[in-house]
Amino acid sequence: MIRDELVMFCHCDIAGQTRGKGFPVKHLKARLASGIGWTPTNIMLTSFGPIAEGPWGPFGDLILRPDPATEVRVDFEDGSAVEHFFLGDLLETDGSPWDCCPREFLRRALDALESETGLGLLASFEQEFTYFGAQERLGSAYNLDAIRRHGSFAEVFLAALDAAGLACDSYLPEYGPRQYEVTLEPAQGVAPADHAVILRELARATAQRLGQRISFSPAVTPEVVGNGVHVHMSLLDRDGNPAAYDPEAPHGLSRKAGAFIAGILRHAPALCALTAPSVISYLRLVPHRWSAAWSNLGYRDREAMVRICPVNEISRHDPARQFNFEYRAADAAANPYLALGAIVRAGLEGLRRELPTPEVTRADPETLPEAERARHGVARLPQSLEQALNALESDAAACGWFPAPLLDAYLRHKRAEIEIMAGLDRDQRCARYAEAY
Repeated sequence: MIRDELVMFCHCDIAGQTRGKGFPVKHLKARLASGIGWTPTNIMLTSFGPIAEGPWGPFGDLILRPDPATEVRVDFEDGSAVEHFFLGDLLETDGSPWDCCPREFLRRALDALESETGLGLLASFEQEFTYFGAQERLGSAYNLDAIRRHGSFAEVFLAALDAAGLACDSYLPEYGPRQYEVTLEPAQGVAPADHAVILRELARATAQRLGQRISFSPAVTPEVVGNGVHVHMSLLDRDGNPAAYDPEAPHGLSRKAGAFIAGILRHAPALCALTAPSVISYLRLVPHRWSAAWSNLGYRDREAMVRICPVNEISRHDPARQFNFEYRAADAAANPYLALGAIVRAGLEGLRRELPTPEVTRADPETLPEAERARHGVARLPQSLEQALNALESDAAACGWFPAPLLDAYLRHKRAEIEIMAGLDRDQRCARYAEAY
């Protein structure tokens, strides 16, 4: 059968969806230089079809210009079409950055961190998903048999990641039914968010070729633990040396890393609007669900909003290069560029103000007296998307992280999503998100 390979130029929008335009691969060389046309209102597309009302309407034009470093070309060698796409930036037609480009939002946050503090960020997204092609078995959490029961998915998926140049750090069956987790090796710059987008698309591509479905939805049903995203981070100095670790400090947390985390916790309610941005995200962010419900720092505590991760003390690897902390109040409904950019901005606020390292909570915050929680600066995270959006709007510093058009578009988009979900019960909402993500 005659075929002409298709290549797509894509970006990740407010809804966390990967959208773009395609053309015959024979035009790739010319298109790499010129990009391809795009429309401002496309960023207002919701995951459920309707377009949220935005400031542009039918007016305006943009250029979607690819980043050659993000090229993905994976041939699954099964006779199906080759997966060939690039991620890129949204530009004005004169080539200047568009204020609402999520990738540019992250880039500017990282540039501000480096220029003001001399620090860089090393990061990786740990992502959970549900593979509907797995045969469910009672009590299969973390079970070797759970790998057998999803057939060849893992082997094909990991081969696709490798073909795309992404290095897998770990892959495992998770706690929930038919739930799995994958983590990539850390990277710098905008690459961790690029990798998060590519990983999700290759997981979907793998499932589709096996005749199955996959979902990164925060909750495929109201009862299960849900799929989270944990953002692992560490800090580097300008010479690339670790800057988050201090062996003399409590729990190994350097003063700069402590200030960075303090900024995250201070702006925790506003951050949730970017990192847990779906109506059903808040089914996960409740106590005792191995997620995050409080704005606290924990040491090896998997219910803390920010967790100090362990180092492998029996390995020969430098503990400073192993050391990292993770942000846990996130899921894959989030645009990874906006989520990571907002986390970086919050951390930078802490560094600017030289905030002291937060005290590590050693008990479940729910069991602590209210006065003790207040002393630690620990508060309940928002319990709905509307609460999180209100927290973002009322946080003047957080609003200042965004170009005004992007903040306006984001708030409109998310409130439209709330309206779309308003008439549905929890099961219906979960079903819609499971299909969309």
